[in-house]
Amino acid sequence: MKITIVGTGYVGLTSAACLAELGHEILCLDVDEKKIASLIQGNVPFFEPGLDQLLKRNSARKKLQFTTDKKQAIEFGEVIFNCVGTPSGPNGEADLSAVFSVAKDIAQTTEKIGTYKILVIKSTVPPGTSRKIQEIVDTSNSKIDVVSNPEFLREGEAIRAFQYPDKIVLGSHSDKALRIMRKVYAGRLRTYLPIVETDWETAELIKYASNAMLATRISTINEIANICDHVNADIKIVSTALGMDYRIGPRFLNAGVGWGGSCFPKDVKALIHTAKQHGYDAKLFEQTYAVNDRQRIRIIEKIKTVMNIENKTFCIWGLSFKPKTSDMREAPSITIINELLKHKATVQVYDPEAMNEAKKIFNTKVTYSKNPEEAAKDAHAIILVTEWDEFRGIDFAQLKKTMKDNKLFDGRNIYEPELIKEEGFEYYGMGRK
Repeated sequence: MKITIVGTGYVGLTSAACLAELGHEILCLDVDEKKIASLIQGNVPFFEPGLDQLLKRNSARKKLQFTTDKKQAIEFGEVIFNCVGTPSGPNGEADLSAVFSVAKDIAQTTEKIGTYKILVIKSTVPPGTSRKIQEIVDTSNSKIDVVSNPEFLREGEAIRAFQYPDKIVLGSHSDKALRIMRKVYAGRLRTYLPIVETDWETAELIKYASNAMLATRISTINEIANICDHVNADIKIVSTALGMDYRIGPRFLNAGVGWGGSCFPKDVKALIHTAKQHGYDAKLFEQTYAVNDRQRIRIIEKIKTVMNIENKTFCIWGLSFKPKTSDMREAPSITIINELLKHKATVQVYDPEAMNEAKKIFNTKVTYSKNPEEAAKDAHAIILVTEWDEFRGIDFAQLKKTMKDNKLFDGRNIYEPELIKEEGFEYYGMGRK
């Protein structure tokens, strides 16, 4: 099947590579000429495990191509995936300008060529958006059916998430469109397709509900960790016990410095705004967001109780919002580093994949290191922000010899306090004893 992908950001490029791997012919469209030229050369603009191999293999097979030509791209695809960004507006609302612009371009071109197409809304959009897009394309007399097909890719594990999905959500009012969409996904590696077929608004809300539920779960365990700090309890043991309850389960119960990335912050804000538009205050999700904002500062408050920040040198391990990605959008590290700089501290940073992204944000305000050990040299304290596996095998006894002081602030609770203390460090976790 011929498929067009509009937008070569994280969702668009990952979806394109995975769909090409299923045997479809994919043409990716983006208005950024430099980006398309770079992709044609085989360069991936972000880090996602396994993605570069998929892109190179399917580009060589001519299953995956790139263009900036709108007309060519729209005419090419029987199915067109709209994967452009929906960033947060000033009040937390989703900015849908790019989504609607793409829909208008597709409607105008399709009206002229007179062929039937399916427009798939892959971008995360508020309930009611697909209905509005169907109205846009209907007014042009084009032959287009709109399908809501929200993405559930997990950065760092996106390829596996695509190939072995928990669910595929399809929202449409067209039986014909749904039949074709089943064919699009028929080659996935599961022996059955876990498809949820529903209407537009329900499909759109499923995406927001999923992220809001997970964000709330993380904020909840972080709030419990803060209580642990005050009552001298250990969050690791609390989390383990909670996970044993079959009604709760062990996933997303790791306390830390808060969630970030392109989805949770944006989508929780958008859901709150959507509720307000319909006359409802989603107070639980407002507090979910507020707890997370506070959690980023919590580790700075913890540091202040132990030492003076001014004129001290801090080592930051981990910059991306989670391991296995270079993505620093809404990353807790940004808030933490800015707070340290505000207190006139010197900051030395290291991340296995996000250093280039960090340079775009901090420029020369921080020192960039080649490895964890270099980042810790002459530092008064280490702050672990992102739990990359590389940080789990550190020789702390040797590291201590190169530092000016011996404090470790474990923002993800990946170390055992007793073991770190045996190496001569003062250990401070999030809700740890």
